[in-house]
Amino acid sequence: MALDAGRAFTFAWRHARKVPEPVLRGLFSAIADVAWLAHGGGVRQLERNLARVRPDLSPRALRRLSRAGMRSYMRYYREAFTLPAWSPERVRARVRVEGLENLASHLDGDRSPVLALSHQGNWDLAGAYATPNIAPVLTVAERLKPDELFEEFLAFRTSIGLEILALGDGDVFRDLVRGASRPGRIIPLLADRDLTHRGVEVDLFGRRARVAAGPAALAVTTGAPLVPAGIWYERLRGARRRAAGSPWGLVIRFFPRVEIAQDLPRSEQVARATQGWVDALSVAIREHPEDWHMLQKVFVDDLDPERYARTRSAAGEEPADAGRAA
Repeated sequence: MALDAGRAFTFAWRHARKVPEPVLRGLFSAIADVAWLAHGGGVRQLERNLARVRPDLSPRALRRLSRAGMRSYMRYYREAFTLPAWSPERVRARVRVEGLENLASHLDGDRSPVLALSHQGNWDLAGAYATPNIAPVLTVAERLKPDELFEEFLAFRTSIGLEILALGDGDVFRDLVRGASRPGRIIPLLADRDLTHRGVEVDLFGRRARVAAGPAALAVTTGAPLVPAGIWYERLRGARRRAAGSPWGLVIRFFPRVEIAQDLPRSEQVARATQGWVDALSVAIREHPEDWHMLQKVFVDDLDPERYARTRSAAGEEPADAGRAA
């Protein structure tokens, strides 16, 4: 079964680009709808997450939102399977940037800016656009199982111009420090999930959530600027739609730099900077919740209490109740 996943992705990357775009859109929309109707664990978790983003929604409206979310998620995969064949002109037609001045002012410094991202929109397309149009991209990828699947994702991301470090291979943070300590790159890090169990507990939509410490820790360690970046889809029309070859474009919004207080202990600097980028990206997620592809547990209320207590203990943190009481 594990080998089948790798083979399926290999087949899709080799052959999806040969399928006419309208047919491919219909196929992946159908896949999204079937998964949504099946209402498996991932879709149920997506709905629990979206209910925190939009607590005002009725159960029926929440179901409609989760359907739009699954279609957005499958759109990401459809685009990933064909992206290596896109021309630079098509990539540029697909992407629109907001707030570039919040990043551009840091590109000529002596450190490479660190970007905090969430699993929103199509971060691979954003990276394919950024490398030739903003700055070369250095980032980290989660090591997936089976190995064949990870190798396919690695080959895909390398083919679109991204420099990838595999999480779990050697000292990735040390390599990121080296990268951030020199100019000439941007370092976007997907951080709205704590994959290492050494993350930071933050306030997210009025609830406690666990996110990655990486972007803030890297910025604190190196002095590199920390810039949140939201990513979402938008409808295209007219000449831009024809140039893009799709009804869907992508927006990248760079938020203002997260300021890091220098007169605090390092752990507090990391915690406050993490909350800073979370607050910024919460704006993008709230405005475009259907593009937040979070089918995993991120809110503390959804985590297993005993396992979460062990995670906090291993990280040297106070028990959750004590932390809240303080």
